[in-house]
Amino acid sequence: MTKKALLILSGGQDSTTCAAVALREFDQVHAVTFDYQQRHAIELESAIAVAKAFNMASHEIITLGPVLKGTSPLVSDSPLGQYGSASELPTGVEPTFIPGRNILFLTIASNRAACLNIKDIFIGVCEADFAGYWDCRQHFIDAMSVALSEGIHGNQDAFKIHTPLMYLTKAQSVKLAVDLLGDRFESIMELTHTCYAGVKGGCGQCHACILRDRGFKVAGFDDPIWKFRQSS
Repeated sequence: MTKKALLILSGGQDSTTCAAVALREFDQVHAVTFDYQQRHAIELESAIAVAKAFNMASHEIITLGPVLKGTSPLVSDSPLGQYGSASELPTGVEPTFIPGRNILFLTIASNRAACLNIKDIFIGVCEADFAGYWDCRQHFIDAMSVALSEGIHGNQDAFKIHTPLMYLTKAQSVKLAVDLLGDRFESIMELTHTCYAGVKGGCGQCHACILRDRGFKVAGFDDPIWKFRQSS
């Protein structure tokens, strides 16, 4: 029997690492990517490239349009925070938080999973470097798993939402990707995009770039995307 999973693929470092985990554990992995008119829509190109590189069983770009609102600079005209180092990052909930984003993503992903007769869903959320986002905690994931299982299958254990990066630091995530991808690490990670400003190679100053840069440096590896930053 073919073991199948569904992956929420943003095109970023974390979801790409999740893809490697899912492909190690399952025979067939399907991916969904969401276009919600995010500021960093360049990540959609990365998601397409990553899905092709991994030879996903299927990859669907789901266009949501401007359905997600809020003061987050990712979906509004609010200025995007810029920082000089990790020590300057704000505490509490980062202003980039979009209310309900992962609730919506997991809800639609569970619909696609049900249609594909899939019970295992992967998402790259992480508590260690979660920027205060309420919807990146394991408590939230557990609650969503029960709600979606009950609402779609009438059984609270019908879906299993996998969060393999939940308790890892960014440095640990980098090392996990190195272990999983081996000699494909650089070529795969080169395809990914993390920067909230939508700058290829990263702006180096937004919250997402600061955390990614620190993770690679602490792990002791050069980030393949830095060459784009240096040449821009």
